[in-house]
Amino acid sequence: MNIATWPESLPRPMRNGFQSQLQDGRKSKSGETGPPAYRRRFSSVVREYSMTIDVPRSEKAVFDNFYRTATKLGTKPFWMPDPTTDGWSMLDASGNPLLTGSGAPLLLSARWLCLFGASTPRETVKGIRFRIAFQISVLP
Repeated sequence: MNIATWPESLPRPMRNGFQSQLQDGRKSKSGETGPPAYRRRFSSVVREYSMTIDVPRSEKAVFDNFYRTATKLGTKPFWMPDPTTDGWSMLDASGNPLLTGSGAPLLLSARWLCLFGASTPRETVKGIRFRIAFQISVLP
């Protein structure tokens, strides 16, 4: 099976609107009275993210094609760079960037295996740009 990869030309998600939540993997065992009791519902849970990207018309077409074709309208998994880690500088204990011998910063690399979330992507037009809001689930 060939897994699609998030298009490199698309920007990182905006900080405004970026949210994360762990899927609730609990099942209630509580009776009619007393405090709630829970047990595990799943052996592993996904982390769900809400994201927004701000793109010009040309990159909106890239996103639309990726969603429609590469992920078959959000039904197929895809690899995505982890926006909380990938491309960020590696830091020492004092918070200073670690550098190579030539002075270039060492960058972190991480990627997620994802599925688009339960709702389909939403678009908002802002002037000549498009804001596309979507949800993804990062698979365990």
